[in-house]
Amino acid sequence: MSRGGSLLFGWMEVTGQENPFFEHFDEVLEICHAYDVAISLGDSCRPGCLYDANDATETAEMIELGKLTQRAWDAGVQVMIEGPGHMAIDEITANVTMQKRLCHRAPYYVLGPLVTDVGVGYDHITAAIGGAISASAGADFLCYVTPAEHLCLPDAHDTLEGLMATRIAAHAADIAKHIPGARDADNAMAQARRKLDWDAMWDCALNAETARARYEASPAATADTCTMCGKMCAVRTVNKVLEGTTIDLGLDEEPSSGEL
Repeated sequence: MSRGGSLLFGWMEVTGQENPFFEHFDEVLEICHAYDVAISLGDSCRPGCLYDANDATETAEMIELGKLTQRAWDAGVQVMIEGPGHMAIDEITANVTMQKRLCHRAPYYVLGPLVTDVGVGYDHITAAIGGAISASAGADFLCYVTPAEHLCLPDAHDTLEGLMATRIAAHAADIAKHIPGARDADNAMAQARRKLDWDAMWDCALNAETARARYEASPAATADTCTMCGKMCAVRTVNKVLEGTTIDLGLDEEPSSGEL
């Protein structure tokens, strides 16, 4: 399914010759070692749809990639293994586990994977779902996917949306793997929300610029809240109760002194 894989397939079919990168792999490794180049192996036979995921062809390629990984390491060349682009949720963990076993725990790089084929226009979301699962299962590197995937070249907005979706997926996986410090920003955000400290929230957000812009574009009538709940804000209500303030959310008029 990869572009490089399809080009090589076409060249091999036309010429009847072996894949030159495979045939001359040891020579390629000599060049990579001389210039301290790390290489990405595969994934010419990665699944291009859910139906192809974890089929015999992909599995056979992974077995071969494991052999090439060892040859590269023996030649002093670092490698990472490219993984799937499309895969159902219930198959992702098994795929990562198999890659780690067959490829000697070499770093695993995945594109998503996209967990459904019909999310066209929203593939940054389908990829983020798969990315969070694959990374939490042991994948080491996520390739971002934009909303324009399968449709057109991405613009700047698509790129931002894709990057943010992938950052969220990676961060969620770091939390799931209990990486030290991964939840620090989340804990700080929880405290900032408890205090309704918006400036502190921006400091914790993965994309403070977008978060602040959305908040400021829709100002709330009640101070220190957003337009989602307004004066019904649960945090604000509890804070007022703990402060000893009388609350009457049934009042239509402005509250008197000591009331909300």
